[in-house]
Amino acid sequence: MDDSRGAARPARAGKVSLVGAGPGDAELLTVRAVRRIAQADAIVYDHLVGDGILELASPDALRIYAGKEAGMHALPQTEINRLLIELAQQGRKVVRLKGGDPFIFGRGGEEMQALIEAGIDCEVVPGVTAASGMAACTGIPLTHRDCAQTLVFTTGHLKDGTVNLDWTTLARPHQTVVIYMGLGALEIICSKLIAHGLPADTPAAVVHAASTPRQRMVSAPVGKLADAVRTAGLRTPSLIVIGKVVEIARILQPLLRGEWSLAT
Repeated sequence: MDDSRGAARPARAGKVSLVGAGPGDAELLTVRAVRRIAQADAIVYDHLVGDGILELASPDALRIYAGKEAGMHALPQTEINRLLIELAQQGRKVVRLKGGDPFIFGRGGEEMQALIEAGIDCEVVPGVTAASGMAACTGIPLTHRDCAQTLVFTTGHLKDGTVNLDWTTLARPHQTVVIYMGLGALEIICSKLIAHGLPADTPAAVVHAASTPRQRMVSAPVGKLADAVRTAGLRTPSLIVIGKVVEIARILQPLLRGEWSLAT
């Protein structure tokens, strides 16, 4: 971390922009996100910020890594909150750069609460959430009138590290379930869903590094998904998709255009 963040700054109010960096592909950034990144004096960025996105920042901008990976956090959340407040109090234009969307499993709500309580001017710049990016790049429609009238986003683990989810709701028919940060508990998730009534032959998939050149997808029925993913050696970051919409990808994938190479 660059110690220059503690240097004297002009006595003016700073501002923090919580910016969604999208699923990984820099071309999926919003115009406002690109503008905020270019204007920033300081950027506090996450692990899942895609390649090339930081290159949009000024060469003079302070860059601080605050990434969170499974079992390893560069900075605790309380320290990130404190850092954002401190940088803004120095009069800086701060971008808190997050993968996906700040308000969808990005802890943006927690950070905005801390900023408002400290009297810091702040804003949210939405980003394409990982599920939407994944859908566009794999041909898995998240909703479909024939088979998925409901869409559920859930996290694969709770704040206390448990996997005690609302299994009855997640196992309902006629919906798509997208699970973020659940790869480490994939076997538990699949067995719990089946135990709560989801048919074992329900189509499902795991997509790694959606929207990037590293993207890979493994599809299998829920009852066989954990074994298929283990055999393929998929790692985080990955999304779990459960529902009949996964079958539609077999029709739509051949029609997609782009550089993505999918392993199925």
